Amino acid sequence: MLALYARVAVENTAYHFDKAFDYLVPQELAQAAHPGCRVLVPFGAANSWRLGMILEISQENETDNPIKEVVAVLDQAPLLSREGILLVPWLKERTFCTLFEAVKLLLPAGINLKLKTEYTVSREGREADDSARPAPEQQILQYLCAQKKPVEREKLLKALRLPRDSAAPEKLFKEGLLEKSGSAVRQIKDAAQKMVRLVEGGALPGKLTPKQKSVCKILADTGSVSLKELCYFAGVTPAVVNALVTKGVVRYYEAEVYRNPYEDIEEPGQAEQIVLSGEQQTAFKNLLGQYRRAAGGASLLFGVTGSGKTSVFMRLIDEVLADGNNVIVMVPEISLTPQSLALFHRRYGKRVAVFHSGLSLSERLDEWKRVRRGEVSIAVGTRSAVFAPFENLGLIIMDEEQEYTYKSESSPRYHARDVAKFRCAYHKALLVLASATPSMESYYLAQNGRYSLNRLTARYGGAKLPEVRFVDMNQELDAGNDSIFSRELLFGMEENLKINKQSIILLNRRGYNTFVSCKACKEVMTCPNCSISLTYHAANQRLMCHYCGYSVPFTKECPVCHEDKVYYSGFGTQRAEEQLREFLPDARVLRLDTDAAMSRFAYEDKLRRFSEGEYDVIVGTQMVAKGLDFENVTLVGVLSADQALYGDDFRSYERAFDLLTQVVGRAGRGQFAGEAVIQTFTPENPVLSLAAKQDYPAFYEGEIALRKAMLYPPFADLCVIGFVGTLESKVAQASQSFMDMLRRLAESEYKREPLRVLPPSPALISKVSNKYRYKLIMKCRNSRNFRQMVARLLTAFAKEKRFADVTAFADMNPDMIL
Repeated sequence: MLALYARVAVENTAYHFDKAFDYLVPQELAQAAHPGCRVLVPFGAANSWRLGMILEISQENETDNPIKEVVAVLDQAPLLSREGILLVPWLKERTFCTLFEAVKLLLPAGINLKLKTEYTVSREGREADDSARPAPEQQILQYLCAQKKPVEREKLLKALRLPRDSAAPEKLFKEGLLEKSGSAVRQIKDAAQKMVRLVEGGALPGKLTPKQKSVCKILADTGSVSLKELCYFAGVTPAVVNALVTKGVVRYYEAEVYRNPYEDIEEPGQAEQIVLSGEQQTAFKNLLGQYRRAAGGASLLFGVTGSGKTSVFMRLIDEVLADGNNVIVMVPEISLTPQSLALFHRRYGKRVAVFHSGLSLSERLDEWKRVRRGEVSIAVGTRSAVFAPFENLGLIIMDEEQEYTYKSESSPRYHARDVAKFRCAYHKALLVLASATPSMESYYLAQNGRYSLNRLTARYGGAKLPEVRFVDMNQELDAGNDSIFSRELLFGMEENLKINKQSIILLNRRGYNTFVSCKACKEVMTCPNCSISLTYHAANQRLMCHYCGYSVPFTKECPVCHEDKVYYSGFGTQRAEEQLREFLPDARVLRLDTDAAMSRFAYEDKLRRFSEGEYDVIVGTQMVAKGLDFENVTLVGVLSADQALYGDDFRSYERAFDLLTQVVGRAGRGQFAGEAVIQTFTPENPVLSLAAKQDYPAFYEGEIALRKAMLYPPFADLCVIGFVGTLESKVAQASQSFMDMLRRLAESEYKREPLRVLPPSPALISKVSNKYRYKLIMKCRNSRNFRQMVARLLTAFAKEKRFADVTAFADMNPDMIL
């Protein structure tokens, strides 16, 4: 019988030596070893067992070194399809990740396996004379002789303070002095929420730390609370609660959460007929024709807010499903998922699977299995939905395609749009990108014929775009109004209350006060771990860092000069909510930001209650600006438009135009006329007037000319190399060394690659979680040759021992510059 070799992506390999490693498939495993199956393989000098994924089975091996054998095949059937296996190296090349990082991206988190390697002393080991052995081997034998049960490798090495890659246990195993066993344990989070409460009848010990007392006070007031919310309101880490559990003061318990929160969805009856306007019908016919040609490709559906893009989707989805093909629908944020889901559940019932981070690992695993088994035809969700394992894919829809949340900020740093293009090309399916404010890159490609373009220029059903008014906040200050609300906006909300209409208020800053300083010594209250100021949260009366979570109690005393002159300024959503209750005491106000919606399905519950009329006003961050469709909302207010306009990124104007256009579009979406009030200190800025008119083409013309002059996307690609380390001087040196390596390699071997390189500099937020960050920016063409050059540089840099404590990574076309 011919020998079989498996090319395996191995877990936890470093990028600079990552590749598909060759392993011999033992004859007894030949029938089970298939591409797409996970395996257990020996790896490294210590031959410790690691998890791997078979990418290819061959009768040839590509190494002259002694070949190791696969230990076990862990799956009865392949988890990855042929498409998935092709996607793995594609992701590695374009996102500079390892092969196994790409593999994990394609699998639900709940299906991940944790390897357990355990050692015990054999009879020979107990009887052997270890006096002549090296100290580490003596320690291992003596430690294991004292144990009554097998010990995990990690625990063994940690107990003896031996390095994680120590070869000593494997050496003793090969000599027959140790016995080794192993297993792969699936890591699935329990479908339950961890809750905390005081122990019944228990007396509080006399000695408790201030943080422990704070926890106990909250529990005494509330009875019980989730661990996540308890940590937020007490300003502590879970370690403080764990200490109280150890002391017997509090106890954990599990609150049951349903494994499938959508299992009670009723099957729909006769599907309601969708009536399209003339513009919608034209767009639908064009999209259907492009889909029927089965040539792949992409189309931009560009329509003003409220123009009925979703109705066009639904009609197209009906046709795709009738052909026996499947559909993926992506929305940018979890806050938009509830309304999208409600539409799809009403029309398609249990044929819909859901993918978003609000689900537990168990629920996500179950949804993934439903797709794999062919029980559903539609996957709706956020970025991760693009990997839904459909076999016959006919259509992918990206709603609000311009949103930054479609780009991953951690490795693998992929953009869902790029993955969608790959999948549509593979399946010869259609990709529909939809937005009222498309990204500059997408609109440019549509204008140049790379995408087809379909326009919806009018709101559906005769609804009109809202009337927009600007309020100059300089004049408000001159008139003695120093509140966050202008008089005009307050009057509009009062009038809305009288006629039982609802309002949405946007302030894209959470917290209460956004800036805290001392009037005596001018010291700014900053995070000790990050180069950023602290934000005051009234809900838990603490100053918090929004990057690392550091927090301290509210204080009036300056920690530097100890004067009681700490001054709190700036407005966040919590303070806006408080002022709104003062000015409009009869209004029922709902705050919607990440602090107010921590628990599971909080977004869904709060939006449902607003839809049912339980609240008069929503005040919130950008999650209230997009995708929401409430007919009774007739007034929108923007409290700080300038905040979005004047950022440090070349996309600042694009983001500001998008945010303002979208939030203005929340008003007047039904039979009632709408209006919007935009508060600004710079009413003359042309971006504001263009957003008010929803004149995207005019905005595009001005912005694209600037992009061309400055050589920004879409006229060039951007590659950012990030450097992270604990010592700033070392990080700066590392970034400069990388620059020197880049110059030498580009001049010697990649002269034809167009490059403009900006010298290394500190990141905008130069320190996060006690790690310093630098960046190097390249304007380039994202070609195979360029990516090869960057991969070589990252590999060479990782081998520089003097920079072993500095991490370098590449991010192609990041949404935000580091």
